[in-house]
Amino acid sequence: MADEAKAKGNAAFAAGNFTDAINHFTEAISLSPTNHVLYSNRSAAYASVNLFTEALTDAEKTVELKPDWSKGYSRLGAAYLGLKRYNDAVLAYKKGLEIDPNNEVLKSGLADAQSAQGRSRGSPFGDAFSGPEMWAKLTSDPSTRAYLQQPDFVRMMQDIQKNPNNLNLYLNDQRVMQAFGVLLGVKLDTRMPEEDAEMKEASPERKRPAECEPVKEDKRAGHKSQPEPQPKPEPMEVSEEEELKERKVLAQKEKEAGNAAYKKKDFETAIQHYTKAIELDDADISFLTNRAAVYLEIGKYEDCMKDCDKAVERGRELRSDYKMIARALTRKGTAMVKMAKTSKDYEPAIETFQKSLTEHRNPETLKKLNDAEKAKKELEQQEYFDPPIADEEREKGNQLFKEQKYPEAVKHYTESLRRNPKDPRTYSNRAACYTKLGALPEGLKDAEKCIELDPTFAKGYTRKGAVQFFMKEYDKALETYQEGLKHAAKNQELLDGVRRCVEQINKASHGDLTPEELKERQAKAMQDPEIQNILTDPVMRQVLADFQENPKAAQEHTKNPLVMNKIQKLVSAGIVQVK
Repeated sequence: MADEAKAKGNAAFAAGNFTDAINHFTEAISLSPTNHVLYSNRSAAYASVNLFTEALTDAEKTVELKPDWSKGYSRLGAAYLGLKRYNDAVLAYKKGLEIDPNNEVLKSGLADAQSAQGRSRGSPFGDAFSGPEMWAKLTSDPSTRAYLQQPDFVRMMQDIQKNPNNLNLYLNDQRVMQAFGVLLGVKLDTRMPEEDAEMKEASPERKRPAECEPVKEDKRAGHKSQPEPQPKPEPMEVSEEEELKERKVLAQKEKEAGNAAYKKKDFETAIQHYTKAIELDDADISFLTNRAAVYLEIGKYEDCMKDCDKAVERGRELRSDYKMIARALTRKGTAMVKMAKTSKDYEPAIETFQKSLTEHRNPETLKKLNDAEKAKKELEQQEYFDPPIADEEREKGNQLFKEQKYPEAVKHYTESLRRNPKDPRTYSNRAACYTKLGALPEGLKDAEKCIELDPTFAKGYTRKGAVQFFMKEYDKALETYQEGLKHAAKNQELLDGVRRCVEQINKASHGDLTPEELKERQAKAMQDPEIQNILTDPVMRQVLADFQENPKAAQEHTKNPLVMNKIQKLVSAGIVQVK
């Protein structure tokens, strides 16, 4: 039930219904009061409606429950920033970065907090221009909302946000002064000086002569004076909150229509609806990510990436949920992969997926990252593939092997395999080098790869058998040599290998090993999972007991080839001796 309430809260939050989100998260907390994620989510919802005191309480609870979770400190920093406790905000973000040094959200929050901290010290109006609150206020006020579509106004406000003292440079701009009044919560007279002068004849706003007030005569001065300006009635305005709510409702309807069109694969219609939703409410980045998904579907990858970048940028300004920002980054990375033609093209896509995972560790994103890394590696191999150069490198390795310069030979064999990873001869040669160097596991791996590439290549079996022999796994080595003889019955190396293995196995079975050799072989055998399984098998334990205590039963066991095969393995390992 707590998960269900949490899911409803997340959905309401994503839709911009923050009050509903708070109610759902509160219900979830009552059902699961020790879940730190719920307090974190409710803190974000409180901050979204400027209830920063409540957001701080939940953020503190989040950190209390999960002190090693970086997101809790992000919530804490955001709450402090909203309360204009900039020093505390800086400390909170720094604490989070100690836990997760590469977290972009924490870095961005710290930069905002430090900027606000500096402004509050250097300008009496620094708080008015702090962080994302400034843009939220300008967006919600009808008198300034349209200005945000004007690039020169946005640049001026960004300049003032960086340094509030720069306000003095733009006092003559009516829009800036109007915005300043909105941020301070006061109504300023923003008329420009020329607006007080008499209008020109051609001005469409000038009153017609018939509508002008009669000229009054100034009896004291003997001159005629201009009519006194009559105050205009204040226009009736819809509540800003109601207007904003109505726009959000309309935007959600456009989004739903876009989703329906997307499901029907009517992509152009879907784009139109998402675009309208963005115009109505730019505080919900899901509209951008949805439109990006459509662009991705129809192959407009550049447009998809642009929408994703906008979603990330706007999401950071609004301190949107980490999952939403992660979704935008994942979608951008997917578009990059679609556009990739060379191995280097995959690098920015991989980096973008990694950034997404720092925001939210989504299994789907992780899979996309792994797929991109695999594709990049495969493409690198294709780009590097050059059989003639591979042959040259193998010959260099062969010469160094003859000179007993095994480490240098390994380097050339490795380069040869990078140029042509399908040549069994090179794996065979490098396996011989590893064997000489005592790197037996590496040699075994190369020998097995050689056999995999060419099961009829006798050298692969001699290399593998030799490694197993040196590892004193004589029964396994014998099997390898015998398998090789199926493909090359007269190969002398394979025949010699069989002979050496049989000699060692007979020494163990006849008790010809020294106590030290027997102890060493038994210790080696006990590490073999196959030997362990035989010794722990209840049936085999009974078989071994019968060989010691019940000759008649033992004679029956000798008729079973599976049982005798296991007995032979124990004999070869020195665990059982035949007297």
